[in-house]
Order: sequence, then structure tokens, then C-alpha cells
Amino acid sequence: MAAEYDDEESDEYRACASLVVEHANPHPRDTVLDLGTGTGAIALPLAEEAERVIGRDISEGMLDEARAKAADRGLSNVEFGEGRFREPSVPEDAAVDVVTTNFAMHHLSDDEKREAIGVIADLGPRRIVLGDVMFFGAPDPEEPFYSPEVDDPATVGTLADAFTDAGYALTAVEPVHDQVGVLVAERVEPVEGATVDTSVGEDS
Repeated sequence: MAAEYDDEESDEYRACASLVVEHANPHPRDTVLDLGTGTGAIALPLAEEAERVIGRDISEGMLDEARAKAADRGLSNVEFGEGRFREPSVPEDAAVDVVTTNFAMHHLSDDEKREAIGVIADLGPRRIVLGDVMFFGAPDPEEPFYSPEVDDPATVGTLADAFTDAGYALTAVEPVHDQVGVLVAERVEPVEGATVDTSVGEDS
């Protein structure tokens, strides 16, 4: 499928990819990790903005297509290799600043999504951008955007809870379709010197 993959992308996929790139917005010295990179729809444009981009996928055919595209564009700061959500295979010399993923996480169950978000959070990025099939409301069973036999989309609330539990807060929610959208999560930094007042007020 890899050679024809780009030609079969839906309008919703393209819209999400564009939003993921826009919201990733890496700094020139940033390292970006793109999980489920496919043929490089996210990784390649981000390589023109960031210092380093690491693309990970489980399909060698997709990775070969991505490498060929990078070579055609003369991009030397993007690297592609095998990796998955639970084992992203980040090089030891890489400090990840931004993580992106588009149309990949919906293949995982809700528990697996939560685990994947936890693994990503443990890498310490300041921003995570997720474009995917997700439910903003009750999906129309007569018109599912996804394939029930291979896909397991989560509700936006389920994803938001997973990010919150991992120490991130949603800063943007971009619906593209009632079953497709982009979420942006930023790491919540503790306020230095902040203390919690647990004393009980007394009547004077």
C-alpha cells in the first residue's frame, strides 16, 4: 500500500495533517518526534522548521517512501526508522521537544492509548499534537468515518483525561469532522514556590 498511500488520503486526513504541522510550530533548535510517520506527511514539512525530526513507524514500506521523499527534498535533518507508541526508539542523544502523530493512535484500544500517551509524556516534550479519528459526539452508526474491524477511536473526553493524567493540559481542540479532529496538549509546569493552604478557616 505504501506506494499508493499518498494518493488515497482523505480530505479529512489532509486537513488534520495541515493542522498538526501548524500547531506543532517547532522552534529552530527543537527536536520533533513524529509517531506513525507513514510516508512523512508531518515529518517532512516540520524538518524545514526544526533542527531535527525523528519519524517512527512499523511499516518498512512507508519508511522507504518517507526516506525517498526526504532525499528528493534534500533534507538531511530528518531520520526514519522502526518504532511504535509503546517503544518509540528515540536515540539516546535526542531530547524531544515536540511530539506529533496523525491518524495512527485510533488503532489502539482506550487503555493502550492511555499507555501510549504516558510513554510520550515520559519523554518530556513541552507539546503533543494529536490528529486522529475521535468522537466529538455520538457517531452516526450509518456513517462511520472509521473501519470498526481495525479501528477503535476514543471520545475527546477520554483523550483529554489521558493527557491530564500524564501532566498535560489541552490548549486547542480543532474539529475537522464530527469523528475527526486535532488536539494540542501542553506540559503543565508546577508553579515554583507554590504551596497549598490546607488550613481550616476559623471564626474570629
